[in-house]
Amino acid sequence: MFKMTEEQFLNIISMGEGYQAEFKVILPKKLSQLAEEVCGFANAAGGILVVGIDDDGNPIETVISNTQRSDIQNSIDNITPRLHCEFYPQTANGVNVFVIDVPSGENKPYVLNGVIYVRIGPSTKKLTTAEEMREFFQNADKIFFDETPCERFDIGKGISNETYDYFIGESGISSSTGQKQVFENLKLYDANGNFKNGAVLFFGSYPQHFFEKAITRCVAYDGEDKRYISDDKPFDGPLYKQYIDSLKWLKDKLNVRYDIEGQGSGPRKEIWEIPETVFREAIINALSHRDYYEKGATILIEVFDNRVEITNPGGLVGAIKPEQFGTKSFSRNPLIFGLFSRMRMVEQVGSGIQRMKDLIEDANLLDPEFHYDGMFSVTFRRPVDWNRKREKFLDILSGNQMKIMDLIDDNPTITKNALSAEVGISTTAIDNNIEKLRELGLLQRRGARKKGRWIIM
Repeated sequence: MFKMTEEQFLNIISMGEGYQAEFKVILPKKLSQLAEEVCGFANAAGGILVVGIDDDGNPIETVISNTQRSDIQNSIDNITPRLHCEFYPQTANGVNVFVIDVPSGENKPYVLNGVIYVRIGPSTKKLTTAEEMREFFQNADKIFFDETPCERFDIGKGISNETYDYFIGESGISSSTGQKQVFENLKLYDANGNFKNGAVLFFGSYPQHFFEKAITRCVAYDGEDKRYISDDKPFDGPLYKQYIDSLKWLKDKLNVRYDIEGQGSGPRKEIWEIPETVFREAIINALSHRDYYEKGATILIEVFDNRVEITNPGGLVGAIKPEQFGTKSFSRNPLIFGLFSRMRMVEQVGSGIQRMKDLIEDANLLDPEFHYDGMFSVTFRRPVDWNRKREKFLDILSGNQMKIMDLIDDNPTITKNALSAEVGISTTAIDNNIEKLRELGLLQRRGARKKGRWIIM
Protein backbone atom coordinates (compact mmCIF):
# COMPACT_ATOMS: atom_id res chain seq x y z
CA MET A 1 0.00 0.00 0.00
CA PHE A 2 1.09 3.59 -0.54
CA LYS A 3 0.00 6.93 0.82
CA MET A 4 -2.22 8.86 -1.57
CA THR A 5 -1.34 12.25 -2.90
CA GLU A 6 -3.49 15.12 -1.62
CA GLU A 7 -5.12 15.41 -5.06
CA GLN A 8 -6.07 11.72 -5.07
CA PHE A 9 -7.44 12.01 -1.56
CA LEU A 10 -9.52 15.10 -2.38
CA ASN A 11 -10.98 13.24 -5.36
CA ILE A 12 -12.11 10.42 -3.05
CA ILE A 13 -13.65 12.89 -0.59
CA SER A 14 -15.51 14.64 -3.41
CA MET A 15 -17.07 11.30 -4.43
CA GLY A 16 -18.55 10.86 -0.95
CA GLU A 17 -19.10 7.73 1.09
CA GLY A 18 -19.75 4.49 -0.73
CA TYR A 19 -18.67 0.92 -1.21
CA GLN A 20 -14.99 1.82 -0.72
CA ALA A 21 -15.14 4.83 1.63
CA GLU A 22 -16.49 5.56 5.10
CA PHE A 23 -16.19 8.95 6.83
CA LYS A 24 -16.31 9.76 10.56
CA VAL A 25 -16.48 13.27 12.01
CA ILE A 26 -14.57 12.28 15.13
CA LEU A 27 -13.04 9.14 16.57
CA PRO A 28 -15.94 7.11 18.03
CA LYS A 29 -15.87 6.34 21.74
CA LYS A 30 -16.31 2.64 20.93
CA LEU A 31 -13.32 1.76 18.78
CA SER A 32 -14.99 -1.54 17.98
CA GLN A 33 -17.12 0.46 15.53
CA LEU A 34 -13.97 1.20 13.52
CA ALA A 35 -12.96 -2.45 13.66
CA GLU A 36 -16.37 -3.48 12.27
CA GLU A 37 -15.91 -1.15 9.29
CA VAL A 38 -12.36 -2.43 8.75
CA CYS A 39 -13.56 -6.03 8.85
CA GLY A 40 -16.31 -5.18 6.35
CA PHE A 41 -13.88 -3.61 3.90
CA ALA A 42 -11.46 -6.54 4.22
CA ASN A 43 -14.23 -9.02 3.36
CA ALA A 44 -15.12 -6.99 0.25
CA ALA A 45 -12.94 -4.87 -2.03
CA GLY A 46 -11.03 -2.96 0.62
CA GLY A 47 -11.45 0.74 1.26
CA ILE A 48 -10.51 3.71 3.38
CA LEU A 49 -11.95 4.86 6.68
CA VAL A 50 -11.34 8.55 7.30
CA VAL A 51 -11.68 10.29 10.66
CA GLY A 52 -12.14 14.03 10.29
CA ILE A 53 -14.75 14.52 7.55
CA ASP A 54 -18.02 16.26 8.43
CA ASP A 55 -21.50 15.52 7.02
CA ASP A 56 -20.93 18.02 4.19
CA GLY A 57 -17.69 16.37 3.12
CA ASN A 58 -15.45 19.06 4.62
CA PRO A 59 -12.18 18.10 6.34
CA ILE A 60 -11.84 18.94 10.05
CA GLU A 61 -8.47 19.20 11.76
CA THR A 62 -7.96 15.82 13.45
CA VAL A 63 -4.99 14.69 15.48
CA ILE A 64 -4.70 11.07 16.65
CA SER A 65 -2.24 10.52 19.48
CA ASN A 66 0.11 7.56 19.68
CA THR A 67 -2.00 6.15 22.51
CA GLN A 68 -5.14 6.40 20.39
CA ARG A 69 -3.36 4.77 17.46
CA SER A 70 -2.32 1.93 19.73
CA ASP A 71 -5.92 1.53 20.94
CA ILE A 72 -7.18 1.46 17.33
CA GLN A 73 -4.61 -1.17 16.45
CA ASN A 74 -5.59 -3.28 19.46
CA SER A 75 -9.23 -3.13 18.37
CA ILE A 76 -8.35 -4.18 14.80
CA ASP A 77 -6.17 -6.97 16.16
CA ASN A 78 -9.38 -8.66 17.31
CA ILE A 79 -10.03 -9.47 13.64
CA THR A 80 -9.01 -12.96 12.57
CA PRO A 81 -7.13 -13.96 10.55
CA ARG A 82 -4.71 -11.15 11.27
CA LEU A 83 -5.13 -8.18 8.97
CA HIS A 84 -2.53 -5.49 8.26
CA CYS A 85 -3.85 -1.96 7.65
CA GLU A 86 -1.98 1.27 7.01
CA PHE A 87 -2.55 4.22 9.38
CA TYR A 88 -1.46 7.71 8.41
CA PRO A 89 -2.38 11.40 8.66
CA GLN A 90 -3.52 12.91 5.38
CA THR A 91 -3.59 16.55 4.34
CA ALA A 92 -6.75 17.88 2.70
CA ASN A 93 -6.91 21.60 1.81
CA GLY A 94 -4.32 22.34 4.46
CA VAL A 95 -6.20 20.36 7.13
CA ASN A 96 -4.95 17.12 8.67
CA VAL A 97 -7.27 14.12 8.92
CA PHE A 98 -6.60 10.48 9.83
CA VAL A 99 -6.84 7.57 7.40
CA ILE A 100 -7.13 3.82 7.93
CA ASP A 101 -6.37 2.18 4.60
CA VAL A 102 -7.82 -1.35 4.45
CA PRO A 103 -6.81 -3.92 1.81
CA SER A 104 -9.15 -6.46 0.27
CA GLY A 105 -8.15 -9.43 2.41
CA GLU A 106 -6.44 -12.41 0.87
CA ASN A 107 -7.77 -14.85 3.48
CA LYS A 108 -11.52 -14.21 3.51
CA PRO A 109 -13.67 -14.47 5.49
CA TYR A 110 -12.43 -12.20 8.28
CA VAL A 111 -14.16 -12.46 11.64
CA LEU A 112 -14.45 -9.90 14.43
CA ASN A 113 -15.40 -11.31 17.83
CA GLY A 114 -17.22 -14.22 16.19
CA VAL A 115 -19.07 -12.08 13.64
CA ILE A 116 -18.43 -11.57 9.92
CA TYR A 117 -18.88 -8.02 8.63
CA VAL A 118 -19.06 -7.31 4.90
CA ARG A 119 -19.28 -4.02 3.04
CA ILE A 120 -22.49 -3.91 1.00
CA GLY A 121 -23.05 -0.77 -1.05
CA PRO A 122 -22.57 2.27 1.19
CA SER A 123 -22.82 0.44 4.52
CA THR A 124 -21.42 -2.49 6.48
CA LYS A 125 -23.61 -5.49 7.33
CA LYS A 126 -22.98 -8.49 9.53
CA LEU A 127 -23.53 -12.23 9.39
CA THR A 128 -24.26 -13.64 12.80
CA THR A 129 -24.07 -17.44 12.53
CA ALA A 130 -21.61 -19.98 11.23
CA GLU A 131 -24.37 -21.44 9.06
CA GLU A 132 -24.96 -18.11 7.35
CA MET A 133 -21.23 -17.75 6.87
CA ARG A 134 -20.87 -21.16 5.22
CA GLU A 135 -23.78 -20.53 2.88
CA PHE A 136 -22.67 -17.06 1.89
CA PHE A 137 -18.98 -17.80 1.41
CA GLN A 138 -19.57 -20.94 -0.63
CA ASN A 139 -15.91 -21.47 -1.35
CA ALA A 140 -12.75 -19.47 -1.79
CA ASP A 141 -13.32 -18.97 -5.52
CA LYS A 142 -16.93 -17.81 -5.27
CA ILE A 143 -16.93 -15.12 -2.64
CA PHE A 144 -18.01 -12.29 -4.94
CA PHE A 145 -18.39 -12.74 -8.67
CA ASP A 146 -18.14 -9.03 -9.31
CA GLU A 147 -14.81 -8.77 -7.45
CA THR A 148 -13.12 -11.43 -9.62
CA PRO A 149 -10.76 -10.01 -12.29
CA CYS A 150 -11.74 -10.23 -15.96
CA GLU A 151 -8.25 -10.60 -17.40
CA ARG A 152 -9.35 -10.63 -21.06
CA PHE A 153 -11.07 -7.24 -20.88
CA ASP A 154 -9.23 -4.42 -22.69
CA ILE A 155 -9.85 -1.27 -20.67
CA GLY A 156 -8.47 0.94 -23.43
CA LYS A 157 -10.99 -0.26 -26.01
CA GLY A 158 -13.90 -1.77 -24.10
CA ILE A 159 -15.39 1.08 -22.01
CA SER A 160 -18.84 2.45 -22.86
CA ASN A 161 -18.20 6.20 -22.81
CA GLU A 162 -21.93 6.91 -22.83
CA THR A 163 -22.46 4.88 -19.65
CA TYR A 164 -19.37 6.36 -18.03
CA ASP A 165 -20.46 9.95 -18.77
CA TYR A 166 -23.94 9.30 -17.40
CA PHE A 167 -22.47 7.67 -14.29
CA ILE A 168 -20.23 10.69 -13.65
CA GLY A 169 -23.16 13.08 -14.06
CA GLU A 170 -25.52 11.16 -11.78
CA SER A 171 -22.86 10.47 -9.15
CA GLY A 172 -21.86 14.10 -8.78
CA ILE A 173 -18.22 13.28 -9.53
CA SER A 174 -16.23 16.13 -11.02
CA SER A 175 -15.87 15.75 -14.79
CA SER A 176 -12.32 17.08 -14.45
CA THR A 177 -11.28 13.89 -12.65
CA GLY A 178 -9.59 11.54 -15.09
CA GLN A 179 -11.30 8.26 -15.95
CA LYS A 180 -8.40 6.16 -14.68
CA GLN A 181 -8.41 8.07 -11.39
CA VAL A 182 -12.17 7.52 -10.99
CA PHE A 183 -11.78 3.79 -11.59
CA GLU A 184 -8.89 3.62 -9.12
CA ASN A 185 -10.88 5.49 -6.47
CA LEU A 186 -13.80 3.10 -6.97
CA LYS A 187 -11.38 0.14 -6.69
CA LEU A 188 -12.45 -1.36 -10.00
CA TYR A 189 -8.98 -2.80 -10.66
CA ASP A 190 -7.48 -5.84 -8.99
CA ALA A 191 -3.91 -5.91 -7.68
CA ASN A 192 -2.60 -6.71 -11.17
CA GLY A 193 -4.43 -3.86 -12.89
CA ASN A 194 -7.20 -6.01 -14.37
CA PHE A 195 -10.76 -4.70 -14.53
CA LYS A 196 -13.08 -6.61 -12.19
CA ASN A 197 -16.11 -8.53 -13.47
CA GLY A 198 -18.56 -6.09 -11.91
CA ALA A 199 -16.78 -3.16 -13.55
CA VAL A 200 -16.98 -4.89 -16.95
CA LEU A 201 -20.70 -5.54 -16.49
CA PHE A 202 -21.30 -1.94 -15.47
CA PHE A 203 -18.96 0.02 -17.75
CA GLY A 204 -18.11 -2.38 -20.57
CA SER A 205 -19.62 -1.49 -23.95
CA TYR A 206 -20.51 -5.15 -24.58
CA PRO A 207 -20.03 -7.32 -21.46
CA GLN A 208 -21.66 -10.28 -23.25
CA HIS A 209 -18.32 -10.99 -24.95
CA PHE A 210 -17.28 -12.28 -21.52
CA PHE A 211 -20.61 -13.11 -19.83
CA GLU A 212 -22.95 -14.42 -22.51
CA LYS A 213 -26.06 -14.74 -20.35
CA ALA A 214 -25.68 -11.39 -18.58
CA ILE A 215 -28.72 -10.03 -20.43
CA THR A 216 -32.30 -9.07 -19.64
CA ARG A 217 -34.90 -10.88 -21.72
CA CYS A 218 -38.34 -9.30 -22.01
CA VAL A 219 -41.28 -11.42 -23.19
CA ALA A 220 -44.94 -10.50 -23.69
CA TYR A 221 -47.73 -13.08 -24.00
CA ASP A 222 -51.26 -12.99 -25.33
CA GLY A 223 -53.35 -14.31 -22.47
CA GLU A 224 -52.58 -15.47 -18.95
CA ASP A 225 -50.24 -18.37 -19.80
CA LYS A 226 -47.15 -18.92 -21.94
CA ARG A 227 -48.75 -20.49 -25.00
CA TYR A 228 -48.73 -17.45 -27.28
CA ILE A 229 -45.72 -15.10 -27.39
CA SER A 230 -46.45 -11.68 -28.88
CA ASP A 231 -43.01 -10.11 -28.32
CA ASP A 232 -39.59 -11.35 -27.26
CA LYS A 233 -36.69 -8.91 -26.84
CA PRO A 234 -33.27 -9.65 -25.33
CA PHE A 235 -31.51 -6.51 -24.09
CA ASP A 236 -27.73 -6.58 -23.76
CA GLY A 237 -24.93 -4.08 -23.25
CA PRO A 238 -23.90 -2.58 -19.87
CA LEU A 239 -26.26 -3.04 -16.94
CA TYR A 240 -27.53 0.53 -16.92
CA LYS A 241 -28.49 0.25 -20.61
CA GLN A 242 -30.38 -2.98 -19.86
CA TYR A 243 -32.22 -1.15 -17.09
CA ILE A 244 -33.26 1.73 -19.39
CA ASP A 245 -34.20 -0.55 -22.30
CA SER A 246 -36.30 -2.81 -20.07
CA LEU A 247 -38.22 0.13 -18.60
CA LYS A 248 -38.97 1.49 -22.08
CA TRP A 249 -40.16 -1.92 -23.20
CA LEU A 250 -42.43 -2.26 -20.15
CA LYS A 251 -43.90 1.18 -20.71
CA ASP A 252 -44.87 0.13 -24.24
CA LYS A 253 -46.61 -3.03 -22.97
CA LEU A 254 -48.55 -1.55 -20.04
CA ASN A 255 -51.30 1.03 -19.79
CA VAL A 256 -49.91 4.49 -19.13
CA ARG A 257 -52.08 7.58 -18.76
CA TYR A 258 -51.03 11.20 -18.40
CA ASP A 259 -51.94 13.82 -15.83
CA ILE A 260 -51.51 17.33 -17.21
CA GLU A 261 -53.29 19.20 -14.41
CA GLY A 262 -51.02 21.19 -12.13
CA GLN A 263 -47.94 20.49 -14.25
CA GLY A 264 -47.74 24.04 -15.62
CA SER A 265 -45.27 24.22 -18.46
CA GLY A 266 -43.52 21.08 -17.25
CA PRO A 267 -43.76 17.65 -18.85
CA ARG A 268 -46.90 15.58 -18.46
CA LYS A 269 -46.93 13.29 -15.44
CA GLU A 270 -47.00 9.64 -16.44
CA ILE A 271 -49.21 7.35 -14.37
CA TRP A 272 -48.49 3.68 -14.99
CA GLU A 273 -51.14 1.04 -14.24
CA ILE A 274 -48.54 -0.44 -11.87
CA PRO A 275 -46.35 2.35 -10.41
CA GLU A 276 -43.20 2.87 -12.47
CA THR A 277 -41.07 3.12 -9.33
CA VAL A 278 -42.01 -0.47 -8.48
CA PHE A 279 -40.42 -1.66 -11.71
CA ARG A 280 -37.38 0.54 -11.22
CA GLU A 281 -36.81 -1.07 -7.82
CA ALA A 282 -37.42 -4.60 -9.09
CA ILE A 283 -35.14 -4.31 -12.13
CA ILE A 284 -32.30 -2.72 -10.14
CA ASN A 285 -32.66 -5.51 -7.57
CA ALA A 286 -32.47 -8.15 -10.32
CA LEU A 287 -29.36 -6.59 -11.92
CA SER A 288 -27.62 -6.06 -8.57
CA HIS A 289 -28.46 -9.33 -6.83
CA ARG A 290 -28.63 -11.99 -9.56
CA ASP A 291 -26.23 -14.91 -9.44
CA TYR A 292 -23.85 -14.22 -12.32
CA TYR A 293 -22.11 -17.54 -11.69
CA GLU A 294 -25.27 -19.16 -13.08
CA LYS A 295 -24.45 -19.29 -16.80
CA GLY A 296 -27.61 -21.03 -17.98
CA ALA A 297 -30.21 -18.39 -17.12
CA THR A 298 -30.95 -14.72 -17.69
CA ILE A 299 -32.99 -12.03 -16.00
CA LEU A 300 -36.51 -12.49 -17.34
CA ILE A 301 -39.31 -9.91 -17.46
CA GLU A 302 -42.65 -11.37 -18.55
CA VAL A 303 -45.89 -9.51 -19.23
CA PHE A 304 -49.20 -11.40 -19.20
CA ASP A 305 -52.73 -10.07 -19.52
CA ASN A 306 -53.17 -10.22 -15.74
CA ARG A 307 -49.67 -9.87 -14.28
CA VAL A 308 -46.00 -8.98 -14.69
CA GLU A 309 -43.27 -11.34 -13.46
CA ILE A 310 -39.59 -10.45 -12.96
CA THR A 311 -37.23 -13.35 -12.34
CA ASN A 312 -33.48 -13.55 -11.85
CA PRO A 313 -31.07 -16.45 -11.19
CA GLY A 314 -30.33 -17.05 -7.52
CA GLY A 315 -32.64 -17.28 -4.54
CA LEU A 316 -31.98 -15.69 -1.17
CA VAL A 317 -28.32 -15.47 -0.20
CA GLY A 318 -27.36 -17.51 2.84
CA ALA A 319 -26.97 -14.31 4.87
CA ILE A 320 -30.74 -13.75 4.83
CA LYS A 321 -33.21 -16.10 6.46
CA PRO A 322 -36.71 -16.35 4.93
CA GLU A 323 -38.23 -14.61 7.96
CA GLN A 324 -35.80 -11.70 7.44
CA PHE A 325 -36.80 -11.18 3.81
CA GLY A 326 -37.82 -7.59 3.16
CA THR A 327 -36.10 -6.23 6.27
CA LYS A 328 -32.48 -7.22 5.67
CA SER A 329 -30.42 -6.75 2.53
CA PHE A 330 -27.31 -8.56 1.36
CA SER A 331 -26.04 -8.39 -2.20
CA ARG A 332 -24.25 -11.12 -4.11
CA ASN A 333 -22.58 -8.32 -6.04
CA PRO A 334 -21.63 -5.50 -3.66
CA LEU A 335 -19.46 -3.76 -6.25
CA ILE A 336 -22.37 -3.52 -8.72
CA PHE A 337 -24.77 -2.58 -5.91
CA GLY A 338 -22.35 0.14 -4.82
CA LEU A 339 -22.12 1.60 -8.34
CA PHE A 340 -25.91 1.81 -8.64
CA SER A 341 -25.94 3.38 -5.19
CA ARG A 342 -23.45 6.00 -6.36
CA MET A 343 -25.97 6.96 -9.06
CA ARG A 344 -28.62 7.37 -6.32
CA MET A 345 -30.61 4.53 -7.86
CA VAL A 346 -30.45 2.47 -4.68
CA GLU A 347 -31.86 4.04 -1.54
CA GLN A 348 -31.71 2.84 2.05
CA VAL A 349 -30.33 -0.68 2.14
CA GLY A 350 -33.01 -3.23 2.97
CA SER A 351 -35.95 -0.90 2.28
CA GLY A 352 -36.63 -1.75 -1.39
CA ILE A 353 -39.06 -4.63 -0.80
CA GLN A 354 -41.15 -2.66 1.67
CA ARG A 355 -41.16 0.36 -0.64
CA MET A 356 -42.55 -1.78 -3.46
CA LYS A 357 -45.27 -3.14 -1.15
CA ASP A 358 -46.22 0.38 -0.02
CA LEU A 359 -46.45 1.67 -3.59
CA ILE A 360 -48.60 -1.28 -4.64
CA GLU A 361 -50.93 -0.71 -1.69
CA ASP A 362 -51.19 3.02 -2.47
CA ALA A 363 -52.23 2.10 -6.03
CA ASN A 364 -54.94 -0.24 -4.64
CA LEU A 365 -53.46 -3.29 -6.32
CA LEU A 366 -53.05 -6.84 -5.04
CA ASP A 367 -49.96 -7.45 -2.92
CA PRO A 368 -46.82 -8.47 -4.85
CA GLU A 369 -45.89 -12.15 -4.59
CA PHE A 370 -42.27 -13.11 -3.89
CA HIS A 371 -40.63 -16.50 -4.45
CA TYR A 372 -36.98 -17.19 -3.70
CA ASP A 373 -36.34 -20.94 -3.89
CA GLY A 374 -33.50 -21.38 -6.41
CA MET A 375 -34.67 -18.46 -8.54
CA PHE A 376 -35.87 -15.13 -7.22
CA SER A 377 -39.12 -13.84 -8.68
CA VAL A 378 -41.69 -11.17 -7.97
CA THR A 379 -45.19 -11.09 -9.45
CA PHE A 380 -47.17 -7.88 -9.78
CA ARG A 381 -50.90 -8.26 -10.47
CA ARG A 382 -52.24 -5.88 -13.09
CA PRO A 383 -55.43 -3.94 -12.33
CA VAL A 384 -58.57 -5.63 -13.61
CA ASP A 385 -60.73 -3.94 -16.25
CA TRP A 386 -64.13 -4.98 -14.91
CA ASN A 387 -65.99 -3.62 -17.94
CA ARG A 388 -64.14 -6.12 -20.13
CA LYS A 389 -64.32 -8.96 -17.63
CA ARG A 390 -67.99 -8.64 -16.60
CA GLU A 391 -69.37 -10.26 -19.77
CA LYS A 392 -67.83 -13.58 -18.72
CA PHE A 393 -69.90 -13.50 -15.51
CA LEU A 394 -73.31 -12.46 -16.82
CA ASP A 395 -74.56 -16.04 -16.55
CA ILE A 396 -72.71 -16.74 -13.29
CA LEU A 397 -73.51 -13.77 -11.05
CA SER A 398 -76.93 -12.79 -9.79
CA GLY A 399 -78.32 -9.38 -10.57
CA ASN A 400 -77.48 -8.11 -7.08
CA GLN A 401 -73.94 -9.47 -7.29
CA MET A 402 -73.41 -7.85 -10.68
CA LYS A 403 -74.67 -4.53 -9.33
CA ILE A 404 -72.35 -4.79 -6.33
CA MET A 405 -69.38 -5.37 -8.66
CA ASP A 406 -70.36 -2.44 -10.86
CA LEU A 407 -70.69 -0.13 -7.86
CA ILE A 408 -67.33 -1.22 -6.45
CA ASP A 409 -65.69 -0.76 -9.85
CA ASP A 410 -67.03 2.80 -9.91
CA ASN A 411 -66.02 3.51 -6.28
CA PRO A 412 -63.53 1.13 -4.57
CA THR A 413 -64.07 2.88 -1.19
CA ILE A 414 -67.83 2.40 -1.12
CA THR A 415 -69.14 1.14 2.24
CA LYS A 416 -71.49 -1.77 2.87
CA ASN A 417 -74.15 0.64 4.04
CA ALA A 418 -73.88 2.55 0.77
CA LEU A 419 -74.00 -0.71 -1.18
CA SER A 420 -77.11 -1.69 0.76
CA ALA A 421 -78.81 1.59 -0.11
CA GLU A 422 -77.82 1.45 -3.81
CA VAL A 423 -78.69 -2.22 -4.38
CA GLY A 424 -81.82 -2.09 -2.22
CA ILE A 425 -81.05 -5.06 0.03
CA SER A 426 -80.06 -5.42 3.69
CA THR A 427 -76.45 -5.21 4.87
CA THR A 428 -76.69 -8.88 5.84
CA ALA A 429 -77.62 -9.72 2.25
CA ILE A 430 -74.70 -7.54 1.08
CA ASP A 431 -72.38 -9.57 3.34
CA ASN A 432 -73.69 -12.86 1.92
CA ASN A 433 -73.26 -11.71 -1.68
CA ILE A 434 -69.77 -10.33 -1.02
CA GLU A 435 -68.76 -13.65 0.54
CA LYS A 436 -69.86 -15.44 -2.66
CA LEU A 437 -67.92 -12.94 -4.77
CA ARG A 438 -64.83 -13.61 -2.65
CA GLU A 439 -65.27 -17.37 -3.07
CA LEU A 440 -65.35 -16.83 -6.83
CA GLY A 441 -62.04 -14.98 -6.58
CA LEU A 442 -63.49 -11.67 -7.75
CA LEU A 443 -63.11 -9.48 -4.68
CA GLN A 444 -60.59 -8.73 -1.97
CA ARG A 445 -60.78 -6.23 0.88
CA ARG A 446 -57.80 -4.17 2.01
CA GLY A 447 -57.69 -2.01 5.11
CA ALA A 448 -60.05 -1.21 7.96
CA ARG A 449 -63.84 -1.44 7.73
CA LYS A 450 -64.42 2.31 7.43
CA LYS A 451 -61.24 3.42 5.63
CA GLY A 452 -60.45 0.34 3.57
CA ARG A 453 -60.84 -0.30 -0.17
CA TRP A 454 -62.16 -3.05 -2.40
CA ILE A 455 -59.94 -4.69 -5.00
CA ILE A 456 -61.45 -6.40 -8.03
CA MET A 457 -59.42 -9.48 -8.93
